[in-house]
Amino acid sequence: MELISLNLKTAAVETLVVPVCEDAELHPNPVLSALAAQAKALPEFSGKSGEVLTLHALQGIPLRRAIFLGLGSLAAIDREGLRRFAGTAVQRCIGCRLAEALIAVPAAARLKITVPDLLTALLEGAFLANHRFDRYKAEKKETPLARLAFLVRSQVARQHRDLPERVATVCGGTLLAREWVSMPANDKRPEQFVRDLTERARAENLDVTVLDQKALQQEQFGALLAVGGGSDSKPGLVLIDYSPRGARRSLALVGKGVTFDAGGLNLKPTGSIEQMKIDMAGAAAVAAAMIVIARLKPKLRVVAALPVVENMISGSAYRPGDVVTSYAGKTVEIGNTDAEGRLILIDAMAYVVKNYQPDTLIDLATLTGACVVALGEGIAGVFSRDDDLAERILRAGRVTHERCWKMPLPDDYKELLKSDIADLRSLGTTRWGGAIAAALFLSEFVGDTRWAHIDIAGPVYRKKADAYCGAGGTGFGVRLLWELIEKL
Repeated sequence: MELISLNLKTAAVETLVVPVCEDAELHPNPVLSALAAQAKALPEFSGKSGEVLTLHALQGIPLRRAIFLGLGSLAAIDREGLRRFAGTAVQRCIGCRLAEALIAVPAAARLKITVPDLLTALLEGAFLANHRFDRYKAEKKETPLARLAFLVRSQVARQHRDLPERVATVCGGTLLAREWVSMPANDKRPEQFVRDLTERARAENLDVTVLDQKALQQEQFGALLAVGGGSDSKPGLVLIDYSPRGARRSLALVGKGVTFDAGGLNLKPTGSIEQMKIDMAGAAAVAAAMIVIARLKPKLRVVAALPVVENMISGSAYRPGDVVTSYAGKTVEIGNTDAEGRLILIDAMAYVVKNYQPDTLIDLATLTGACVVALGEGIAGVFSRDDDLAERILRAGRVTHERCWKMPLPDDYKELLKSDIADLRSLGTTRWGGAIAAALFLSEFVGDTRWAHIDIAGPVYRKKADAYCGAGGTGFGVRLLWELIEKL
């Protein structure tokens, strides 16, 4: 992707994409303004949201084709609308089997948005849309664009020449997380996934430590080992450390990495088990975010802990009613073997708190169906006793449109986790408030560390494609985390 400035009256352009507003003129460039007026003069196009018009061989300029996309009313255009416009533009060009596209950037002042915000939204939507997960298809029906440029004034191109590469780095992390989530479980069993995570992190010169099953046993990761005990693919804990010189603050990220969740002995039924390859989306988002961090180099130490297991059935699988001893030393009565994510998280979180003493700890996990019931498939739940940290996460979500909603952590709900024979139950004693009970369970293992839990069970997977995300993994969390880290 690149920002370019050229004269449309003389430059040969293969495909120009022009955003058009139904009730305002967006382009100070007289050629673009005239083209938009020409399009709106036709009865089939008025600039309403979703309208598309293609014109060929326009008179007076060496332009092969112009694609006009309606943005709707001026008052309704926001950063997400701009992302969706750019994504739709790229999707349209790919569908027409084009190799390149030039997208006309509207005037930021007319949209009442800053130039960096305008460019970032357009670059994000275009980059994220220019991707196809087709590694398992013999016939590649669609090919991403080979060249993607944005038409701006020469001054804007000079001032923001580094922005396309920066956006490509962050969105490249998002695409990596998408690929990991969409990958079938047979190609990312725990030992394979650990190896892939390790190789990619070390390729970015990040410090990586892997605790294999033997090390986990020696360190007494009782909860994590219990979950992984039913699989013949051994569990692991991947620790990734980004530690820039002079960093005064530290952040720990923990991501749930269940590469397939059969539910254990509480076997998931048909209709629920088919997509359980996605249960490592938290680990995927955190690992991809670490690669972004390594490339963009914030002045903040960031440590990632990725517990990786497969929750399967065998004679060595853990059982409902078992009592396991966590890394922190607390005993846990197993309420349901399908509530496995919280068990691997508490061991990883307690290890990070003890060994790294981070200023802030955030975990991402596809933790509960209850959170999806509460918030649907498009919004993540944020649980934290630190209102400032929670608000920072919500604010980052508003910027990136990786939407989050703050959920309660009432102390009296801890009664649901009381056990007659152990320190805690892994599952509440009622079916109601399951996302809250899970978050309260996690909170017992972070001590006094500033902490937030983000339940991403809903938005990490999409059944149908949208403007800038294909069907499959969404990569939710990567852009959210980077936006948060930039502002911490």
